[in-house]
Amino acid sequence: MTETTVHTGEQQLLHLVFGGELPDPSKVRFKDLDALDVVGIFPNYATAYSAWKAKAQATVDNAHMRYFIVHLHRLLEPAAE
Repeated sequence: MTETTVHTGEQQLLHLVFGGELPDPSKVRFKDLDALDVVGIFPNYATAYSAWKAKAQATVDNAHMRYFIVHLHRLLEPAAE
C-alpha cells in the first residue's frame, strides 16, 4: 500500500480515475461492470490527470475503452463549490 503525505494547510481535492469498455463510444454505459479498471484515488487534479492520460494513451488502440476523472471532492462536499 502506498502512502501519500498530506501537509498541513494543503487543500485535499480527491479525484477518482477509472475506466472500462463501452459498447457504444457515444454513450457512457459500460460493457462489463465487473471489468472496470479502477486506477486509483488521487489528492489533486494534476496527479489524477497524469494517471488518466497514461491509461488513456495505453488503450488508444481500443476505440471502445474510455477513462474518466471523477471529482470526488464535489460529491463529498457539494456546498463547498
